[in-house]
Amino acid sequence: MLLLSSPEYQASAQCWAERLQLPLSDLPPQDGYYLLYDAQGLALAKADEPRVKPVRIDFLGGATAHRRLYGGGRGQALAKACGLKPGISPRILDATAGLLGDSFVLASLGCEVLAVERHPWVFALGQDALDRAAASDELAEVTARLKLAQGEATRDMPALAADFRPEVVYLDPMFPHQEKSAQVKKEMQFFRELVGKDEDADALLEVALKLASHRVVVKRPRKAPCLAGSEPSLTLAGKANRFDIYTLKSLSRSG
Repeated sequence: MLLLSSPEYQASAQCWAERLQLPLSDLPPQDGYYLLYDAQGLALAKADEPRVKPVRIDFLGGATAHRRLYGGGRGQALAKACGLKPGISPRILDATAGLLGDSFVLASLGCEVLAVERHPWVFALGQDALDRAAASDELAEVTARLKLAQGEATRDMPALAADFRPEVVYLDPMFPHQEKSAQVKKEMQFFRELVGKDEDADALLEVALKLASHRVVVKRPRKAPCLAGSEPSLTLAGKANRFDIYTLKSLSRSG
């Protein structure tokens, strides 16, 4: 269901409820996950965990804004892995959009990004956040470079790629984490429980390698196995994660 926090948001909440085919209510459910619409837009909440902050996407403030402003620019590992260099801003298809953190950073660095998300609720969180950010003078130019599509990446990516012509395909498949891991915040546990792990991650790599013109980049936990057992051309490793890079062609020669 979709919970309406105040009548003043009736029109926007009703629009999303109809789009997602969810009942609209002003009373929260007794259990399970639900969407909430309030002054900050859409959020994901869990009735069984009322003390945990709802999960929402906010490009205007919080961790995403801090990362955009102070995350290291083109010197950060994500940008290096995707091949960003002076004068080179590749078109990037993010096939596992999730909460759009990486997609937004890449768009803020000048790349045209097409992000694909399979779960309709997560797609709604992302699109609502993009709509709000697009209305901001500060972020209008960035959001114009970031498009979000809903679909199954392994099934729909070829059709999307035909129009977008990605130079880089970026994959960050959901990786199983221990339930009690202190590194996983309760909010992210909500997200993982709702979405589940990506069972088709290996197949996704195979599709990506056929569609990217220059490289495929896969984000993995530092000690996780390579997708499909396929060794990358090179790897950029950090403390917790690494980027496996499958090079097909030099981006320095891209058009």
